[in-house]
Amino acid sequence: MRVLIAVTHLLGAGHLTRAAALARALASAGHAVTLVSGGAPSRLIRFDGVTLVQLPPVHVRGTAFARLLDAEGRDAAPELLAARRQRLLGALAETAPDVVVTELFPFGRRALANEFLALVEAAHALHPRPRVLASIRDILVAPDKHDRIATAHARVASLYDAVLVHGDPALVPLQASWPVDAGLASRLHYTGYVDEGGAISESDSPRAGILVSAGSSAAGLPLLEAAIGAARLRPDLGWHILAGHGIPEVTFCALRDALPDGIVTRARPDYRALLARAALSVSPCGYNTAVDLMVTGTRAVLVPFEEGRETEQRMRAERLAERGRARIVRETELSPSRLRDEVLRGLADSIACDDPVDIAGVVGAVSIIETLARQARPAAPALQARRPDWRPLRAALDRAADGGRSVPIWWRDDDAVAASPALDRLLRLSETFAVPILIAAIPAGTEPSLDQCLVAAPLARAAVHGLSHADHAPAGSKPAEFGAHRPLATLRTEAAEALRRARRAFAPDRLLAVFVPPWNRLSADLARALPGLGYAGLSAVPCAAVPGLVRADIHLDPIDWRGTRSLVDPDGLVARLIRAIEGNTPGPLGLLSHHRVHDAAIWGFLEALLDQVRTHPATAIRDPRDLFAHPVDEGATAWPSGPLAPRARMP
Repeated sequence: MRVLIAVTHLLGAGHLTRAAALARALASAGHAVTLVSGGAPSRLIRFDGVTLVQLPPVHVRGTAFARLLDAEGRDAAPELLAARRQRLLGALAETAPDVVVTELFPFGRRALANEFLALVEAAHALHPRPRVLASIRDILVAPDKHDRIATAHARVASLYDAVLVHGDPALVPLQASWPVDAGLASRLHYTGYVDEGGAISESDSPRAGILVSAGSSAAGLPLLEAAIGAARLRPDLGWHILAGHGIPEVTFCALRDALPDGIVTRARPDYRALLARAALSVSPCGYNTAVDLMVTGTRAVLVPFEEGRETEQRMRAERLAERGRARIVRETELSPSRLRDEVLRGLADSIACDDPVDIAGVVGAVSIIETLARQARPAAPALQARRPDWRPLRAALDRAADGGRSVPIWWRDDDAVAASPALDRLLRLSETFAVPILIAAIPAGTEPSLDQCLVAAPLARAAVHGLSHADHAPAGSKPAEFGAHRPLATLRTEAAEALRRARRAFAPDRLLAVFVPPWNRLSADLARALPGLGYAGLSAVPCAAVPGLVRADIHLDPIDWRGTRSLVDPDGLVARLIRAIEGNTPGPLGLLSHHRVHDAAIWGFLEALLDQVRTHPATAIRDPRDLFAHPVDEGATAWPSGPLAPRARMP
């Protein structure tokens, strides 16, 4: 097989360590493995037989996982994130894998969702499509907001074939830390714990000394300082204190000089051998440390990392303590004297003989991946629509630029109700191409997760998409919710209720008081009444201006609603754009999308179109916030109702 594993460790190196162990095991089994790492390079991790691709690294400080920093500690710039994404997609194209594995995502790494989703969606577009797997540790930190859990589950359901859980439910099942519904349960595969360390040589020498390891990052500094204090109180116990390479050199030197030579050293690659000879270990309770303790049988005092909302290490430490494998000191209780006392108690403890835990996770994972890869491949998607010839469009834009004309363009998407992988993809396109977007949301169906999505999408704003998107038109008429066939009083009442619900669903800075009638149809009388109901703007098909109401309408809908419900003839769409550009049509050119029903052909056309227009000097990308803040040529009847007008769409 050809396997691509994508991992980004942001704080310690545990995620990279586990991913590298899986990669080496796959390579040892005869498979070609590419590991793409997006965190800081590590000196101690081996990549034998593995092709390593290093992205421009990012990291976080403390537990601020939403704030990505570059190698110099500055906020990660959009250009850096774009470079990471391109390099990741380049690795996918070069590898052409049979299996793609994302480490932790979609259960975590929300700050890097754009690049992980870009990878997974690009993998889905390959022919044949590779198996797409998530790789997670035994314990996760569940978000405190339910919609984030729902989003993770939706991404698994729509984009992933399986989830590898690198743990043993006999010690801790996934549902102890993360809600597992029926859909997720059907995709879970427990591999056993991934044992990254090497074999331990037998020795007749008795165990001796206290081995202290605080992890690879600066987060372990409080434990190192407490251990140095405990070593001063009881130097006779024989201490060896390992400082991770994430500790700055000046800080390390101060720690080293606090005790006699040789007691405080940098972390070493033979940690497993040192641990096997130690009488007792003092450490946090990260995944790899717990595995090392289970393999060596070394007694332990565990100081789980609990800053912020981190509960993973405490839960794992408690499970080991329940089995008689360890004692626990909480970070808030840590001091030299408390650590000394627990070390002395730990030395007096006997190792409990309990039920074994599966630590053959690399073997289990390789077997599971091989089995999944041998299964019938997912059906290839239908042949995508023919790519249009973009040269005539570029020529039309060139002529506009030569004539000193600007072609304003704006973007609206309809029918939003909740977070979903499709909405993620839409918002990522907006961010990738730096094109602001107006999200027309159905007030009666809007869920809280939609507003949460917009929190992380600074280029997106919401608008009012009717009330419930219900068709009230008489039989045989074109569908409409706010058409002239209904009493004006009813239309006014429902339009007012729609705005009231939208204001309750969205934060004030994320909602524009813009009315977007379903099917782009509304009564002229209602249009004139909208300003009195609190609306500032209207977006539909081109028609006469309304005093007191800002208009920015839609002119290009790429979906064949009356036929295939896929992409309209792409060359025909390009021809419509050219006619609009060369016809000097007043007002901005409005592009319409419907993320909930897009197939591969529509997504492909939309992405290509945005790429064509965003960089041309003749185009002026308009932000809905600006469009609806000022009238758009209020005296004009705007665009003609000829070939550029959208087709009447179905529900």
